[in-house]
Amino acid sequence: MLTSLLIANRGEIACRVIRTARRLGIRTVAVYSDADAKALHVRQADAAVHIGPSPARESYLMGERIIAAALETGAEAIHPGYGFLSENADFAQSVIDAGLIWVGPKPASIRAMGLKDAAKRLMIAAGVPTTPGYLGDDQSPERLQAEADAIGYPVLIKAVAGGGGKGMRQVDAPAAFADALVSCRREAASSFGDDRVLLEKLIQSPRHIEVQVFGDRHGNVVHLFERDCSLQRRHQKVIEEAPAPGMDEATREAVCASAVRAARAVDYEGAGTIEFIADASDGLRADRIWFMEMNTRLQVEHPVTEEITGQDLVEWQLRVASGEPLPKRQDELRIDGWAMEARLYAEDPAKAFLPSIGPLERFRLPDSIRPRKYQDFFGAFVEPDLSSAILRIETGVEQGDQVSAFYDPMIAKVICHAEERDEAAVALGIALGDAQVWPIRTNATFLRLLLGTGDFLTGDVDTGFVARHEERVCIEPNPQGWLVDEAARLLVTSDPTHPSELAGFRLNGPARTTVGMSDRGRTITGRLGRTLTYNQAHHSLIRRDGDAVLATQLGGTWRFAAPRTDGVSGGGAADGAILSPMPGRVIAVEVAGGAVVTMGQKLVTLEAMKMEHSLVAPFDGTVAELDAQAGQQVSEGRLLVRVERAA
Repeated sequence: MLTSLLIANRGEIACRVIRTARRLGIRTVAVYSDADAKALHVRQADAAVHIGPSPARESYLMGERIIAAALETGAEAIHPGYGFLSENADFAQSVIDAGLIWVGPKPASIRAMGLKDAAKRLMIAAGVPTTPGYLGDDQSPERLQAEADAIGYPVLIKAVAGGGGKGMRQVDAPAAFADALVSCRREAASSFGDDRVLLEKLIQSPRHIEVQVFGDRHGNVVHLFERDCSLQRRHQKVIEEAPAPGMDEATREAVCASAVRAARAVDYEGAGTIEFIADASDGLRADRIWFMEMNTRLQVEHPVTEEITGQDLVEWQLRVASGEPLPKRQDELRIDGWAMEARLYAEDPAKAFLPSIGPLERFRLPDSIRPRKYQDFFGAFVEPDLSSAILRIETGVEQGDQVSAFYDPMIAKVICHAEERDEAAVALGIALGDAQVWPIRTNATFLRLLLGTGDFLTGDVDTGFVARHEERVCIEPNPQGWLVDEAARLLVTSDPTHPSELAGFRLNGPARTTVGMSDRGRTITGRLGRTLTYNQAHHSLIRRDGDAVLATQLGGTWRFAAPRTDGVSGGGAADGAILSPMPGRVIAVEVAGGAVVTMGQKLVTLEAMKMEHSLVAPFDGTVAELDAQAGQQVSEGRLLVRVERAA
């Protein structure tokens, strides 16, 4: 077994690898960029090496610096995680040439599966079913048009070197083919430096089915069953599960056997995933499931496979890299229960999934499932039995950390394992509803709504599922009235022992008054003194947070500011409060405290999402408050300037 390991990655996957390595007694070395100097994976590792500026191309994609870091710290091996350099055959070869152990497949295997057309030819030769299409060398527009016409529309044009949804176009009619081809080639050349394409028949009701495979250097190859990753937005997975709903044993045996043949065809070692596309218009059938591509690395969604098999796939990787045979034979592997994973992103689904960056002033994920009634959200599951549900959290951040604009916005993976699929779905929904994150926005409500959709609960899913339900699930979460009222009551209460987690309450008393509060620049009014009945179907977390109240409900989190003692209750420009419209960096402050300003005068310039935003005075007045300085990172809804109206 290895004794020391450098993880050439960051965030959640780096922390995941460190955890297994520590359990096995392996010393770990982290690498980090400027933005990650205080990151969780750096704090958890036994040693850490700085490798460059914040942009990935100047740090995590600098293979020579990573190898140098391994050599100078005495690491024996490099684990690439996923993304970055994990499927870079040249980097893998450089690691081996430096006398280090590469925790991954042979460079030749990576190359063999790196180009879609070459991989498809290999699969055809190995007897693996492939999608009808064209992958010939003749790339003339005339030949490609003729082949598309022969395949029949709709067809997909796909970049030979593509991935992640880039270099892909759907064409529904012959007249649209030429323009789509030009656009696809242009994007492929820009993204991958290769404008060659292949054609595939477009599957009408596509399911994304993938099989986890593992090989060792002794010639053993096994599969660890399938996963369903059909819930995607813009070709990016958001919810994954294992096993696949609707998969019968005969179909499972056929698909998994094809995956093993695919791995053997490239003499595969280590962890890999064979991805298939299924035509699910008539259910899952072995003759309607075709090879799509191979990911020659560990997948983001590997925890669901670990949960249903009871295996640690990172441990398998490290043992195989050490020269050991696979820990289990095929006949020793079994499916136990059901597992689902949701990717928690720092983004705003209601604003076209715009990333949300800045400090995690509050970051609390549940550590267990708290059973309760779900009378209205999950429909038929009125009082689900969640006794077998087990929660698992994978994250690379903690409260107080920063969500950076430089990297992928995924901040956690929430995984639930249970005996049955419906139990896993309900438990995962409960866990997401209890995720308390502020002021960063997340997709927790979006994920909960997906899980609660009737079609999902019956297993009727395909890759167009999210798009079909977008209007229902991509919404701005709003607090219910009773939650606002309870926040108002908690703001003005003098009882320091008020519980932070509500399990049920009833307040009785005459109506007295209202309390004006603000949240992210909105004015919200809470009522005091009325009778409130807590509905367990809408459980929330609520707690005092300094002079405010932090409340979470169904995945949305709000921070209700205390009422102002000067009689001003608002939080918007009409009240003179100039708030940051989004997370960003103050690049200029144009006024000083006490300055007299006129309506429309520029007060602060904010840089966010690579654009400058000028914040101006809403009316003539005086700068009564100023809480901004150049270079300062600010969160959405933060008060920067308050202007008092001129008399």
